[in-house]
Amino acid sequence: MLLCDFHIHTTYSDGSVELRRTIDLFGQSGFDVIAITDHVVNGDSSIGKFARRFNLSVRENNFEEYLAHITREAERAWEKYGMLVIPGVEISKNYLSSDKSAHILLIDVKEFIPACWGFEKIFLEAKLQESLVIACHPHHTSAITDKETLFLWNNREKYAKYIDAWEVANRDDVFNVISLKKYPYIANSDFHKVRHLYSWKTLLNCNKDIKSVKQCIKHNKGVAITLFRN
Repeated sequence: MLLCDFHIHTTYSDGSVELRRTIDLFGQSGFDVIAITDHVVNGDSSIGKFARRFNLSVRENNFEEYLAHITREAERAWEKYGMLVIPGVEISKNYLSSDKSAHILLIDVKEFIPACWGFEKIFLEAKLQESLVIACHPHHTSAITDKETLFLWNNREKYAKYIDAWEVANRDDVFNVISLKKYPYIANSDFHKVRHLYSWKTLLNCNKDIKSVKQCIKHNKGVAITLFRN
């Protein structure tokens, strides 16, 4: 089983750990597959404008640099740790209302996708890029300081057909509603700080390459979750 985490932030958005150190932290901890998924924040709300103003978001003008940096680190991670690193983003549509807010992981992203686009346009462009679409922290969380993102869950009848998997666990939270609906699932850390390394993770029974990883998650066979502890 491959030990995986597909929800990791660095100083390219609101994470506190620089990309190279993040790679070393996960590599030295024995991970097989990770995805770097810094925020791409919408600019059509006060929350989004704040994030963009203080460089808490990947922007179109630094996306190529971001992707190139991940690619260089991915080569180093494979040579040094045998760890597969996949480029991604977290499309972050933030509004004052939790019912309007949604966060979406795009794994194996290749071209910039703005967070201000409509949901269907984002999903269709992600499919064109053959990116994996993950609904992250889709239900109520235990962290009172975090903004909840309930839009996708509240509108699941409309959007579930676009979503390859849902986070059934995020950091220390477990969303039982995902398993009750029998949706495809994964579990992630939502890594922002070193201590977030110790949290829910995904286990995959597949080969260690991008195509196999994406197929395993989509088909949701050979997928399990585990609590990773120090």
